[in-house]
Order: sequence, then C-alpha cells, then structure tokens
Amino acid sequence: MFKDIILHLERDPSRDIARDFGVSIAEAFSAHLTALIFNFEANIPADALGDLFAESEAEARGAIERFELATKLGALSAEPRLVSGTPKTFSEIARCFDLSIVMQSDDHKGINNSILIETTLFDSGRPLIIVPSTQRETLKLEKVVCCWDGSRTAARAINDALPFLKKASAVELLIVEDEKTANEKVHGTEIGRHLARHDIKVGVETIPAADMDIANAILSHVAGSPTSLLVMGGYGHSRLREFVFGGATRGMLSAMTVPVFMSH
Repeated sequence: MFKDIILHLERDPSRDIARDFGVSIAEAFSAHLTALIFNFEANIPADALGDLFAESEAEARGAIERFELATKLGALSAEPRLVSGTPKTFSEIARCFDLSIVMQSDDHKGINNSILIETTLFDSGRPLIIVPSTQRETLKLEKVVCCWDGSRTAARAINDALPFLKKASAVELLIVEDEKTANEKVHGTEIGRHLARHDIKVGVETIPAADMDIANAILSHVAGSPTSLLVMGGYGHSRLREFVFGGATRGMLSAMTVPVFMSH
C-alpha cells in the first residue's frame, strides 16, 4: 500500500496537472504527499548567478504556494520541500518513500526531466509514475494495462503496482509478440494465476510487434483502448557509471500518452 508519496513539483503553472495527479493518488490511498522542488536548477556563469537565483527561487515559491492552495481544502496530509540539489538528490530522497511521481519532459517548452526520471527509476529502488505532458485528468483506474514479457523487471513492476491493480475496474496483461517472447514462449497463465490469488482478475491480450518496435506496438494498443494507467518494467543498463534506457523504455518516455508506472 502506498502511504508515503513524493512528487517532483513543477515550476510552470501549465504543468500543475502533475501536482493534481499526485494529489489524486494520495487521496485514493490516504497517503502523505511530499512535494519537492529544487531551489535552483541551472549551471550558469557566476556574474549572472544572483539575478537568476532570485528568479528561480521566486518561481519555486510560487509553485509551493499553488501546491499549498491545492491541498489545504481537503483532509490530505501534505508538505512542500524547497531544497538545493540535483536529480541524484531527488532519487536519494525518494528511497524513503513508497512511490515517486515525475512529469514527462516537454521539448516545446524546453523542460527536460529525462535525467531526473532516469536517476529516480534506476537509483531510488522505488517505483515511479511518469505523468505525460499532455495529461489533462487526475487518477482514474478504469483499466490498467500491464506489459508482460516474463522478465524480472516486468515481474517487479507488476508486483510494485499491486495497490493500483487492486483498485482498478479492469486489469489487462499485454504481451507483445516478438522474437524474444516467441522463443521463450511467454504467456500470461502463471502471472495471471498469481494475481488471482490477490483477488485481481485479469484478461490477457497478445499483440504482434510486426514491423514496428515494442514501444510503438504498446502505444498503438493503448491508443485503441480506454487505458488509465500503463505498468511496465523500466529497462536499462549501466555505461560508464551512468544508466542508459533500453529501447522500449526510451521510446515510451518520449511518446507516452497515458501515465506510466515503472519499476526497475
């Protein structure tokens, strides 16, 4: 059960849906919500530091005021934190929470959260929800789609997402049939039986990857159904002490259209 949630608070008011999405999750689980925002997030020349630091702090405090306004009307337990640090700082703090929430990057607005998402996913040891930059609604759990390829990472993601699956009106196991899954004869029988023991009924859907890659196959499937949340493993590998996203994970993060729950 999620009882302690951390949210990366956005400066831009047009991206406050990430805040509202986090609030709706905290309300659904009667959880405490901590909204963290960095005091300063840029590498700039020293002579320009003063003015930009003041501007950055003003924006951060504006985001905190909007957060406090959005959370004070209900009975939600919530607190904002203004800290100095880097994406690695966020991932380290997130280790002491049940779930992290971060918004997708937005190239059109010059907002790049990719390093934050990467470090939180691979370094926090906790699950992460990425909210699409196009998101307009708060949490709904009409249908949760779980990507399944039989891997350790997929198993971890589904297990971490159990609190959402138990609240969902419908749960679907999605198997993308490519060379890997065909050779390993991946099917959803065993994982479906496991979820049934948690009183979660699932349907199994198998789709071919065909000429498109796995991420595009998943995105195409999600677009054709009323999916509220997508659950998938966050794949990646270490290179020179830095993590590099796997192809499916990278593709999903760049083109996601629904909130994505990931674990590594």
